[in-house]
Amino acid sequence: MTVKELTEKGIFQLVNLGDDPDREISAPYCCDLLSVAMGRAPAGSAWVTVMANVNSLAVASLTDAACIILAEGAAFDDMGKAKAAQQGITVLATDQPVFEAALAVYREMNA
Repeated sequence: MTVKELTEKGIFQLVNLGDDPDREISAPYCCDLLSVAMGRAPAGSAWVTVMANVNSLAVASLTDAACIILAEGAAFDDMGKAKAAQQGITVLATDQPVFEAALAVYREMNA
């Protein structure tokens, strides 16, 4: 499943469409501890987190995540949104809990 296909499912709100919407998603990945995510998030992952700050964007870039999904109503401020656009990172959002959001990605990938 590509990032674009995930955005078109209507499961998540699109906050920012990044530079590579045709990027394949390798797996959902859940983690709210940035240092752990930095070392363990697989390349191409749909990273589900509640950490809505510019440091999350840096970690997404370092880990080569396909997209970030902000769960549980977490949201970037205007500076975070601008930085996501500047860095070309796809950001999605949902009110769902982290696990449920990741499970939704998993189900769509395996449908």
